[in-house]
Amino acid sequence: MIRFPQIDPIALSLGPLKIRWYALTYIAGFFAAWWLGNKRADKPDSGWDRQQVADLITNGMLGVILGGRIGYILFYTIPNRFDDFLADPMMALRIWEGGMSFHGGFLGVVIAVSLYARSINKTMYEVLDFTAPLVPIGLGAGRLGNFINGELWGRAIDVPWAMIFPGDALQLTRHPSQLYQFFGEGVLLFCLVWWFSSIKRRPFAVAGMFCFGYGVVRFIEEFFREPDLGIGFVAFQWLTMGQLLSLPMVVAGVSILVLAYRNNTFRKVSE
Repeated sequence: MIRFPQIDPIALSLGPLKIRWYALTYIAGFFAAWWLGNKRADKPDSGWDRQQVADLITNGMLGVILGGRIGYILFYTIPNRFDDFLADPMMALRIWEGGMSFHGGFLGVVIAVSLYARSINKTMYEVLDFTAPLVPIGLGAGRLGNFINGELWGRAIDVPWAMIFPGDALQLTRHPSQLYQFFGEGVLLFCLVWWFSSIKRRPFAVAGMFCFGYGVVRFIEEFFREPDLGIGFVAFQWLTMGQLLSLPMVVAGVSILVLAYRNNTFRKVSE
């Protein structure tokens, strides 16, 4: 067993203002995406400039925050605490209390950057394919934030690298699944999508690869992560909410890749 590092979730206190590590990981993810976006924009004939990248990241940030919070309420709060939500629907606006959903944030980003594409006269595929390789590093940073908070821990297991998390009332040795997700969604997915996007691809192909890659990685990771409290398994005594929400991403990713490389199906959409 490895001892869980007791890290104060508050990184900095300035009087009544408390800055949490979790918030800093989100900020680090956005800055990393901005930096990577600038590197891609600086390439000859990229079709992008640094101001467009800055505006893209700003729109994406809004999509992550709004979509992530709404998704958390729809996918996790309402099924688990519907009575609480009916009694206090304003809880949906209290982002500072915690609770974000990747799948909601993903939809929020897709909507936000698609609307941004129209405002700068770019095709939807240009913006989505440009954005996709920038996302995984932020996902990885967020998983480190989960680990520091000691939340979203793994299932009970007896292996040398298992940990006892401070918030676990049962005090069981568990998978450090946040670190698995950091590696899978952050490092592995970034390498895959960045490599795939390193040469010119068909319209929507890079976005399709991101959908497929994330869906597969998240589906596998869920076998090591404790099912969400109050929801548990949603089907078959093994399927979790995270897996249920990831399956459409796998199907969508495969479908997009097939259509992208089949008789230029997306040609008219991209023009």
